[in-house]
Amino acid sequence: MGPSDLVLLTDHSSTEGSRDAMATAVRTLTGRAPVLLDARHFMTADADLTADADLTAGTGRIEADGAGRVRLEAEGRVVTTDTVVVYEIPPHRRPAFAHCQRLLRAHGVRSLGTDVQAWRAATEKDLTVACFTRDGIPHMPTITLSRPSPEAAAEAFEQLGGDVWARPCVGMGGDDVFHVTTHAQLATAAMHYADADWLIARDARNFNADGRRHQYRVVVLGGRVVRVTEHVQPDPDAPCNECRGAVSILLDPDELPPGLGELAVAATKSVGLPLAGVDLAAESGGVVFEVNVHPAFGRTRGVEQVAVPYVAAHLRP
Repeated sequence: MGPSDLVLLTDHSSTEGSRDAMATAVRTLTGRAPVLLDARHFMTADADLTADADLTAGTGRIEADGAGRVRLEAEGRVVTTDTVVVYEIPPHRRPAFAHCQRLLRAHGVRSLGTDVQAWRAATEKDLTVACFTRDGIPHMPTITLSRPSPEAAAEAFEQLGGDVWARPCVGMGGDDVFHVTTHAQLATAAMHYADADWLIARDARNFNADGRRHQYRVVVLGGRVVRVTEHVQPDPDAPCNECRGAVSILLDPDELPPGLGELAVAATKSVGLPLAGVDLAAESGGVVFEVNVHPAFGRTRGVEQVAVPYVAAHLRP
């Protein structure tokens, strides 16, 4: 394999599907298939990784090959490249991937996925809130909780008005997220998060004219909005995620309510990401809920709007 090979580095245990879209984008732009490598081989070992019977974590090797190129070795394959596209690394595995990111950056490889601190700022939602507070990014009032006493949890709940959303500091896809409006629900949430740090945030009251929850996912690349979807959720107590029953509607960027595109760009800059999926709402004055490192972009125009420009950003001199 020659130095012009492009490596697509993803977690092959993920079933999200972005890997296929990225591979299609590489073929579209270069006329060649990327070299697909499993990012888990380049992660530091942990209990979750070593439980994979078909994988030996941490056995992959990354070495400098001069002139901004690296030699990657894994699964009995060796490839030399100057371009590594990183995507589809699940939140819970990002700490184990940090050493690989540092090596890629140190060796000068062209990649938009090497900033460990930016990934942390977006992945750990308490850090996201800290970034937003520092930079004046509008968001709902939020309190971080770590194994709180029942009294401390109740005090935080009342401080935010008794209508909040609880979520883990690290999560994915709306899993383990609860709408809490009673002290009984708060106690249940506290038990659920017994061994994890979590947050509660005041409800944004983001209802459309039909009384359904809605919010926007705005994908930003290089300071420019490249994709907009609206998520509409008929269940007022469920997160606005497709995997939790929300309907996703593709919009043109100019269909966003005024100011939300600029707000999404500001949120990505706050956490330091070149590409991100920003979840936000027009209600409550316009607020950001979270910033996603590797946004899933669906089947409708996802390759065209996100994957192709993201890969193209790696190919520019």
